Amino acid sequence: MAPLAARDGQPGFDEPWQAELMAIAHTLATQGLFTQGEWSEALGAERARDAAGGVPDDQEHYYEAALRALEKLTTARGAVTDAMLDARQAQWHRAYEKTPHGDPVRLEAGDQD
Repeated sequence: MAPLAARDGQPGFDEPWQAELMAIAHTLATQGLFTQGEWSEALGAERARDAAGGVPDDQEHYYEAALRALEKLTTARGAVTDAMLDARQAQWHRAYEKTPHGDPVRLEAGDQD
């Protein structure tokens, strides 16, 4: 997969997580968890679902769709489970709530006490 090209002189990513997401997808495709074609189909299906629902066609929503596509592919292939994703999301929320405003969120701060 080629990196997302800049449009109108703007960078391809607004946030670091977006670049990380695409790097993870590329790595998993390269390692054979899914093909690049399967990745494209999954992402296209999520984007089509967004379009049908009236979701704006912008960079923020593109990466949200990409995250959903990656989650669906990795769970379908058994690399992660829905329970694992739910647990990680809960850990992130706990970490976010414990982090003072302006400080970077550290995932380990969301470990159960």
